[in-house]
Amino acid sequence: MNHYLIVGTDTKVGKTHVICALLKDLQSRGCSALGIKPVECGSRADARTLRESASSQMSLEQLNPVYLRAGADPCMAAELERRSLAADVLKNAYSAVASSAEVVLVEAAGGWLVPYAPGITQADAAEVLHIPVILVVGNRPGAVNHTLLTVQDIKRRGLECKGIILNHLSDDWDSASLTNRKLIEDFTGLPILAELIYGQDELDSSILD
Repeated sequence: MNHYLIVGTDTKVGKTHVICALLKDLQSRGCSALGIKPVECGSRADARTLRESASSQMSLEQLNPVYLRAGADPCMAAELERRSLAADVLKNAYSAVASSAEVVLVEAAGGWLVPYAPGITQADAAEVLHIPVILVVGNRPGAVNHTLLTVQDIKRRGLECKGIILNHLSDDWDSASLTNRKLIEDFTGLPILAELIYGQDELDSSILD
């Protein structure tokens, strides 16, 4: 079974879009697959999209067990509801569905170091989950810096980063979007598993093998 944590260098880099593209291809190959988003804030739009794309008929609550109404970082959103998130929140959500599909893609909430609770970040929760990581990078100015910092911390925590998916967030091709790929490959030593142009909704799932 190939199960991965899909994280981003920041929010709005296309994690849900990438997961849905992978789910579409996996299912076309006859592979059972699902995407989950253990923690979501503000709305359940991403979790609903993942549910629609999954081959499993799981409930929204199974795919998104922690929903916080405020559109803020999980730490503050939970505080507003007088709730708290523990470092095992990702692991618990994953463990509940891990045997239900050949491939489970766990979508992180926002960027790598998003606060979950006082003294606890999403990266701490990823350590407890301890499955391989795939990093989604929005191809825009600043992407190289964000990528290097994220990869550095992933490796420091002893987690495996399988590789990077570079996602173009607009039709514009500026100097950064043309040079980011080479710099990221050179400085991280990690493979670019795929590069999605703006609007592309197909992705070869063999990159997960």
